[in-house]
Amino acid sequence: LFGQEPTAFRNTELIYNNELANHVEKLGFKTVLAEGWDPVLGWRSSNFVYRSKTTDNLRLLMKNYRLSDDVAFRFSNRGWNEWPLTAEKYVSWLNSLNGNAHTVNLFMDYETFGEHQWEDTGIFDFLRQMPEELLSRSDNDFRTVSEVAAGYPAMDEVDVHNFVSWADLDRDLSAWLGNKMQQGALDELYQLSKHVMESNDPVLIEDWRKLTTSDHFYYMCTKWFSDGDVHKYFSPYESPYEAYIAFMNVLNDVALRAKVRRMGIAPISQRPSEHLLAQ
Repeated sequence: LFGQEPTAFRNTELIYNNELANHVEKLGFKTVLAEGWDPVLGWRSSNFVYRSKTTDNLRLLMKNYRLSDDVAFRFSNRGWNEWPLTAEKYVSWLNSLNGNAHTVNLFMDYETFGEHQWEDTGIFDFLRQMPEELLSRSDNDFRTVSEVAAGYPAMDEVDVHNFVSWADLDRDLSAWLGNKMQQGALDELYQLSKHVMESNDPVLIEDWRKLTTSDHFYYMCTKWFSDGDVHKYFSPYESPYEAYIAFMNVLNDVALRAKVRRMGIAPISQRPSEHLLAQ
């Protein structure tokens, strides 16, 4: 799109493990982003560059989830003991890491700005002020993830056997695979992939690919307490069961269209009308 070949890989919801790292390196990427979850890092800090345990030279940048979530989730929380969060206060926290960190990886969704944190929270004023505040000190700067990975040595290797993500308190795949509905829907979806791809129908393939979006399965999550509240907040459905029913209805439509293709029957929209045939 921009005439550049990407060298850094960011998976959906920062999902990562050793096996994924192997695939990512084989695809030619040099850097991968992951959640800097405490059980993964142990005593180590997310504020340094690491390398993947099972690859030759893949650099690993770990999210500083505390400082990231201060903006992404806690910024407008009036019950938070640090509210209101100003650019000056936030940069003072970043400055306190100088001399004991190579990088602070702030990873968050685009919709943090304007959707999760609405304009009236002051989030855009915060964004406007933060760069100037940060750059007022000569030992601070902004870098792309590739620049960070290339500019600092890997301090250690990180071994991640099980999948880790940035979703929910569990930081695993349970946000999308935690119940039978989610597991069944995903299984049915990927069982259909071979027939869809063999159709060579670009519209059908595109519709199937849209169904692989992780949000569909996120909406089917049946967790309770704080995790459940987050899932419910983002879901357009009244319940996870409605999300499942809606998804399966669309998937069945895609399956029927794939079957029609295999039988050699043109979709109705591509058939000449009886009126034209009569002429």
